[in-house]
Amino acid sequence: MNEPELKIKNKTHVNLVGIIPIAAQPFDFNFPWHDSLMPIGHNYLAVEKSVLDCAVAGCDTIWIVCPKDVQPLIRYRLGDWIVDPIKYDKGVTFGKRPRVYEIPIYYAPMLPKDTGRRDSIPWSIITGAQYAWHISKKLSRYTYPDKYFVSFPYGMFSPYWYKQHRSKIRSTEANFYVSYEGKNFKDGLWLPFTFMIEDFLDCRRFFRKNEIKGHTSDGKKLKVADSWSGRFFTHDYVFNGVRTDDAAFCEVPWYHDVSSWEGLKTWLGGENKLDKPKEVILSYNEWNPLGIDPIIKEKEEEEIND
Repeated sequence: MNEPELKIKNKTHVNLVGIIPIAAQPFDFNFPWHDSLMPIGHNYLAVEKSVLDCAVAGCDTIWIVCPKDVQPLIRYRLGDWIVDPIKYDKGVTFGKRPRVYEIPIYYAPMLPKDTGRRDSIPWSIITGAQYAWHISKKLSRYTYPDKYFVSFPYGMFSPYWYKQHRSKIRSTEANFYVSYEGKNFKDGLWLPFTFMIEDFLDCRRFFRKNEIKGHTSDGKKLKVADSWSGRFFTHDYVFNGVRTDDAAFCEVPWYHDVSSWEGLKTWLGGENKLDKPKEVILSYNEWNPLGIDPIIKEKEEEEIND
């Protein structure tokens, strides 16, 4: 008996993957913690705001690409998921309580072969897209990503300005980007944008083609300072080829760059501000381990402590 042919994935549901690139060259802060953990408000960190960006955009999963030594601290703040704030605020109820839609958060490290060689924002985006693609496709042909949404921790604006564009963000017909005064991610601004699988392949090819590795074309070994030039690439350089001719966009009324100490001081001392979402939306949460009853585990821990 012949095997049935695999049909094309059902396009009634689009898998939108959120990517937050953190593993990169350090900025000028020189603090003992990572640059993405800078406070942008009361009890509100830059990486937490970036996760909220992805949740408001309607991402199905969120992938944070960060150094391995920073993962425990970031996970301590974010946990395993964030609640979809738009669906929660719409008042969709289950019984007498609003229904909670969890968006899983995954923590992806930079590959060992790339650590110290390609530590840059654009390669972190590429790494996150590769992780999401390979892992999701192993689960099912219905779970692999259709579109990617990129959010940076270093651009301050309110993500609720593009909540009415959710359908356009998730659409596979065209890309989407956020702009300020006519400028967007292609101008070096830390504003969100989307890209398709075709854009991903083109940008990854562009990165590999233009980077200088450890040797010249004739086999001569380069100095450490001159080798692996990809670690200094910027997102506007690598992702300039993303198709935006017919893309939808959202113009924001204000925007602040906090990728430098001066920029962070200007933001904290300015008139605009961002408040941390309520705890039911963004707080530390953990999935229950498989095969473990949390109540029994709690009793066992109490017995051990006694």
